[in-house]
Amino acid sequence: MGPFAPGPEYLPKAAPDMTQDDRNLLPGHACQVLAAHDIFVCHGANLGDGLMGPNEVCLGDIYELDEARIPLRLIVTRDDGQVQRVGAGSAVGHPGDAIRLEARYALMGNEGDRVELLVLALPDGSRFALPLSPMATATEYTLLKVENAPEDTGLSDLLCISFGRGTLITLATGAQEPIENLRPGDKVLTRDHGAQPIRWIGRATLKAVGPFAPVVITSGTLGNAGDLIVSQHHRMFLYQRKRRAGLPTSELLVQAKHMVDGERVFLREGGFVDYLALVFDRHEIIYAEGVPAESLMVNDATVSRLPAELSGDVKALFPGLSQVQHFGTEAGRQFLEELGPEALFQTARRR
Repeated sequence: MGPFAPGPEYLPKAAPDMTQDDRNLLPGHACQVLAAHDIFVCHGANLGDGLMGPNEVCLGDIYELDEARIPLRLIVTRDDGQVQRVGAGSAVGHPGDAIRLEARYALMGNEGDRVELLVLALPDGSRFALPLSPMATATEYTLLKVENAPEDTGLSDLLCISFGRGTLITLATGAQEPIENLRPGDKVLTRDHGAQPIRWIGRATLKAVGPFAPVVITSGTLGNAGDLIVSQHHRMFLYQRKRRAGLPTSELLVQAKHMVDGERVFLREGGFVDYLALVFDRHEIIYAEGVPAESLMVNDATVSRLPAELSGDVKALFPGLSQVQHFGTEAGRQFLEELGPEALFQTARRR
């Protein structure tokens, strides 16, 4: 999830040991990173080594995520020259340290799930990884590609789960309203709990490149009347009338990026995209362009990536940060390829 920042950003209070240069840094954001050694080679040329720099890794090496890994909180800020630096209160580095984006790695999991990592380094030589998509333990990931780090990428602008501007959201009355017109308190139709008020709305404008490029689900593909535009990690809720062998449930939760076929569902790269996210008291399934899709889930991991002022607001609204993910079968790309697109791309019955 990325930073959805409608309003002034937060400037941390000066720590006793901060210098004047530290105080001149612009407002900070938080994101969770992993130490490079938490992602290690389990098979391959660099057996036993942790994640290394782009000139040291070997394509084809297979990595695992250490079960004992501890996510670390990195506070990212920018100085007057827009250089990304470590901010006060960060669990890694020292305030004012420059953050160097080394590379972006693409890996493939056991079941065909593609994972991208942003690799960053600090002046003391320490290296960290910021996964741009979820990683799991007890899963092997093969390194497929090493690319230059994306330019001008804010480390807080990552992993957003949201809808594109213009998306029609079904209200409790049955009427549809563009998402940008909604306000906290408006009641939206949910699949499991009927009419539910919006508790919080997040907004972000990002460059539509790489992991930030939106997925376009063209009109009619899932029974949607208009094109449905969502972030790549946003999950669609698909119900299979006949539960298939090997599926624990008839309900599938499918990340939009796994549905891309280049025709009916495609990535739209270039320019900028306005993303908006909706938060309710629970993690809900709502209706976007008539298609069931998830709301933004509030838990400690997602809130840690919000700007500090906004995270404080969300923590006050949702004490405990204990929203539970909606139940369903998570479908990876390999499973979807075995299932076949005809099982997904069909006209849904209108409500």
